[in-house]
Amino acid sequence: MTDTDALAAVPSTVGTLIERLGIELTELSANRAVATMPVEGNTQPYGLLHGGASAALAETLGSYAAQVHAGPGRAAVGIEISATHHRAARSGVVTGTATAIHLGNRLATYQVVVEDDGGRLLCTARLTCMVIEARD
Repeated sequence: MTDTDALAAVPSTVGTLIERLGIELTELSANRAVATMPVEGNTQPYGLLHGGASAALAETLGSYAAQVHAGPGRAAVGIEISATHHRAARSGVVTGTATAIHLGNRLATYQVVVEDDGGRLLCTARLTCMVIEARD
């Protein structure tokens, strides 16, 4: 499956957390996924990008990539995520990039970096997904 095919196969995000957070997927393959997310609307009460929003971006990216890795008839489900927040963002758009660390038959693991508009590292996360048979 090409990157273009993978992006075209992504189901609608209408009514999901992905839509609420404003996540826009721009690149997708089993090895790498990239998306952007606005800071505005995704802050905590002190005006900083919410750590949970960064974690949701990371899980979204890793899960999409793991689903491409899983292939037809199989599904990828997140089983562990960890995130370290390095600095804050108050405005603009952040970009998340998931890169495969391990692509196995049963597990797929991704490192996800979230950066601000200036390319400064905001968050580093790691997501592990289990690959299972898809359920109807």
